[in-house]
Amino acid sequence: MRAAHELRARIDAELVAFVEGEIALLEQIDPQLVPIGSQLRAAIADGKRIRAAFCYWGWRSAGQADNDAATRAAAAMELVHAAALVHDDLIDDSALRRGLPTPHMALRETVPSGAPDPANAARSLAMLVGDLLMAWAGQLFATCGLPSAYLARARPMWAALARELIAGECLEILRTGAEPGADSSIQIARYKTAKYTVEHPLHIGGLLGGASERLLGAFSAYGVPLGEAFQLRDDLLAVYGDPAVTGKSNLDDIAGRRPTALLAHALHEACDADRTTLRTLLGRVDLDAEDLATVRTILDHSGARARTEVMIADRAVAARAALASTPLPRHCADALHEMTHAVTVRTF
Repeated sequence: MRAAHELRARIDAELVAFVEGEIALLEQIDPQLVPIGSQLRAAIADGKRIRAAFCYWGWRSAGQADNDAATRAAAAMELVHAAALVHDDLIDDSALRRGLPTPHMALRETVPSGAPDPANAARSLAMLVGDLLMAWAGQLFATCGLPSAYLARARPMWAALARELIAGECLEILRTGAEPGADSSIQIARYKTAKYTVEHPLHIGGLLGGASERLLGAFSAYGVPLGEAFQLRDDLLAVYGDPAVTGKSNLDDIAGRRPTALLAHALHEACDADRTTLRTLLGRVDLDAEDLATVRTILDHSGARARTEVMIADRAVAARAALASTPLPRHCADALHEMTHAVTVRTF
């Protein structure tokens, strides 16, 4: 675990150094941009840094030594993630993230009182914060210090990452409000979260390091089920987690009628009376603690919660099996096994 904490500290240091430099340049343009800088700073202030870690271990698994430039390249994954969270909260109209107001909520105080539509102006500012974070991801990656030939090997994967992440977000928007099916929900999870959380960072790190096609295939066999398990755990935490730890309301997915596998299983397996009750609660914006207790009871009685736990466990087994069948340096295999546990058994 010490090595994991040390890697996270190095990734944090690279992110802070890069982002603070860019914020300083932004704020030099006009003092009115200082609140925008504050939101950019907040967007990268916390996080598990698992995407950067997967990228780093993709690099090491390809036989490369520890390298500060590779760590900077890996840190770029966290800017992708930060951008995705800003945009996701904007799309979902979420009020909180990590216990703090989301950018489109926080920035309402920045909009001049005479603006014709302060709320919409704040949403526009938040959108631009997310856009800048995504642009910074490419900038940090391109200027990480690795040879241009190494960067060229990984560059096509950036296009795949952006395409598939946006595809997942679009599919969630298009299917929100409709009654979710388990297969449809897993497809959204795979493209919105799974690939850019585990598979793509591993591929980018591996490609930077000159990984073989066999190793890249192993990364997919490991990364896709593990990424899906990550999202399934998120779905459970969204409803059952402690808001003081998750930093989000337990009612968000229910009020937003999100097409999650958890809710899909409940709607499919619940008795007729519970299914009717659940349908009346999904999508309501006036939900309270009693409504949350009702939803949790339905999820428990229908077996949806237990079914989701089984899905997580099955995917963790598949990920570990992919690792076991792949010859990796011992320290890399150990790190990835540790991350498998961290991703699937977590409370935030």
